[in-house]
Amino acid sequence: MCFSPTASFVTAALTGVIGIVSMTRVSNPRELPLAATPILFGIQQSIEGLLWLSLPLAPDGPASTGLALLYLIFAEVLWPVYAPTTVLLIEPDEKRRRLMFLCLAAGTAVSAYLLWWIVTRSYGARILNDHIVYVTGHRHSDVVAVAYLAATGVSLVLSSQRTVLVLGAIILAGSVTAYVFYWEAFISVWCFFAAAASGVILCHFEWARRQRLRIAGT
Repeated sequence: MCFSPTASFVTAALTGVIGIVSMTRVSNPRELPLAATPILFGIQQSIEGLLWLSLPLAPDGPASTGLALLYLIFAEVLWPVYAPTTVLLIEPDEKRRRLMFLCLAAGTAVSAYLLWWIVTRSYGARILNDHIVYVTGHRHSDVVAVAYLAATGVSLVLSSQRTVLVLGAIILAGSVTAYVFYWEAFISVWCFFAAAASGVILCHFEWARRQRLRIAGT
């Protein structure tokens, strides 16, 4: 996370536990990707925690470079495809699904573009003003930013399930906050907000479990 190694590792531990508990609440295999999301955030936050430890020692060393690459793969390549896929799998409303498919298409395009950018340009990470800043060549266009937000946030807001909609709203709010106040560390700050929202995923599965128990009891 963008503030310290301790914050990164604590966030990683919490999201990992949330993910494990969420996995135990799954009633349908199609729900597994959404339930596993906090675990993936936990892995990503662990990577950034290791970066906090590595960068002061060797900012351009193989460990720092490799960790920066892994983090960028999570943030810029995985999430634009993974996020809309998780909600598509559990959405019953056909009209909403069609809109989600558009978000997935945008996410796939931006993911492929950002992957191409990563592998064809130099990249790295630096500690700046108590944040980790990821350097990938230059600032991407607004079109890329809009496509990224459509995939990672709007796709969730389109959900007919209230808790998933709340999750998307939190992610979009975090994105705006990161853009306005922490642009130089946008990737890091945005991912922290998304990881912090993982508790909503647990609420989603816990409420669904309790509803199933009430129905079974009647």
